[in-house]
Amino acid sequence: MLSTILIILLILILIGALPNWGYSRGWGYGPGGIVGVILIIVLILALMGRI
Repeated sequence: MLSTILIILLILILIGALPNWGYSRGWGYGPGGIVGVILIIVLILALMGRI
């Protein structure tokens, strides 16, 4: 249950960090890339049953 909530939360953060939105255009792809890497790590841990 916790891993599902965490994955959904990280996906929403990833969508919000993409530079398509007006407030985040100056950020570049850095925040989206960091959140994407964290999302991949959480997905791998969830599939392995560690979370």
